Amino acid sequence: MIHTTTMTAVGFCGEWFIFACDKKLVAIDSKQARESFVFDCSTAEKKPKNVKDDTSSDVGASDETGSDKVLAFAVASSGKLVALTDDTKRLVLFHCEPSWQCISIRWVVRRCTSLMFSQAEDELLATDKSGDVYSFSVEEPQREGELKMGHLSMLLAVSMSPDDKYIITADRDEKIRVSHLRSPYNIQSFCLGHQQFVSALLVPPGHPRWLLSGSGDGTMKLWEYESGRKLQSWDLQELEDAPSSEAVKHKWTVCRITSSADAQHVAVQCERVSTVQLFTLDQEGGDKLVPHSRLLLPHCPLDMTFDPEGRLWVLMDSSDAPLHIYTHGQNSWECDAESPELNRVTEAFKPHWETLEASTRTDSRFEHLYKVSFDNVTAYLQKKQQRLEEQQLKRSTAQKANGKKKAKKETSGVQPST
Repeated sequence: MIHTTTMTAVGFCGEWFIFACDKKLVAIDSKQARESFVFDCSTAEKKPKNVKDDTSSDVGASDETGSDKVLAFAVASSGKLVALTDDTKRLVLFHCEPSWQCISIRWVVRRCTSLMFSQAEDELLATDKSGDVYSFSVEEPQREGELKMGHLSMLLAVSMSPDDKYIITADRDEKIRVSHLRSPYNIQSFCLGHQQFVSALLVPPGHPRWLLSGSGDGTMKLWEYESGRKLQSWDLQELEDAPSSEAVKHKWTVCRITSSADAQHVAVQCERVSTVQLFTLDQEGGDKLVPHSRLLLPHCPLDMTFDPEGRLWVLMDSSDAPLHIYTHGQNSWECDAESPELNRVTEAFKPHWETLEASTRTDSRFEHLYKVSFDNVTAYLQKKQQRLEEQQLKRSTAQKANGKKKAKKETSGVQPST
């Protein structure tokens, strides 16, 4: 499970509901009355002066300007490990069973954009905004990171094949690259087709050869990533019966793709759009990715995740009821407001809600990633036309002036008759 965020994200680590917002990571047991775990980056270990740092890519940034805000977190597939990174460049590793414990705090070279554990859980991959991927050992939690591979553009998402053979990276330049994990210089394929930055990746459980990708172009695509072949593409805005005014106003940016553990359901969230589109995956059918239903939410979702039982938890920008649970039954999704797990988590969640509200009223996380296109030809033709019109006007004015002079000369040259 991968979560990339600048502000707010949710996830599950076993029965622990994890919530990351602003400077905190909070873990709440959804089943038992256990004490919540809170890690506050602002009170965590400070960076030693002897640790190497590279601020060349962080224009105007330094150690002192880090705000300790959580940028990303990841959960290992076993549900026993969690990692987070913040904008002070910490990389924190936790063990969460039988109890929560901070194993190590290491330091990354540049601010990270996403994290992911390998399937073997012996390695933690971190991507950064300069396009590099670093590998950090889980078995040797104090060892420094090793540069794995580089890209020419900012990395926004990372995933891996279930057998740890391939690493899949997505960047701002619309490309998805599939590389061999043990020899990253060996590129297996590219998945090309998005028209804007690629913001979300997911290899769905039970479908080890498939890759789902979401983009700033408002589409989700299904790939056979080893060959780079596109299987299907869906424009999410076209699936709306009647897009709301807020949906039409903003660009459609896929910010989260998540799947239930049994791979029966895939949920797709777009930034600042108060709906969630649900799909089903069909290995045998001709249409492998099939739209199933659409959840109409009372508020814009901030993030979402499936729990181990296949229920969809949605965190919304609301003061009254920020958390909702949706369950699937009778071929539709229904809100379960009476869930004891929801009540337990919400109660423990309340003390941290004020921090969440203050930090979520912000602008788009992706707006600055859209590329601005310049139509130089049109501007050139307009200037050329303007220049021609000015020249024509000058010629016309000159011709009129010459005509008047000539007429005056002819008039003055005629002698009066006697």
